[in-house]
Amino acid sequence: MQDFLKFNKMITPTIITVIFYVGSALSIIAGFISIATGASADFGGGAQVFAGLLTLLFGPFVIRIYCELLIVMFKMHENLQVITKNVCSEQKSSSSADLL
Repeated sequence: MQDFLKFNKMITPTIITVIFYVGSALSIIAGFISIATGASADFGGGAQVFAGLLTLLFGPFVIRIYCELLIVMFKMHENLQVITKNVCSEQKSSSSADLL
């Protein structure tokens, strides 16, 4: 709880994971709607069917890449905290060894 209140623990990576699943589901639904709308069109629906297929196939991948780029920032933050903790503990141990 202490880490959460001091903003040392981030909750955003969990939220980004939820955004990925919701975005992928919406992308797939939008692809199916586009395919159905294009297939039921009287004239010129082929392009819309093709766009729906592209959305169905590439939409989740694009959302995944976007979410991964966001997560990279938080992973860097976590690793920097580990490095800081290690450096601080080494400094404390070396300063106590100097006293002896």
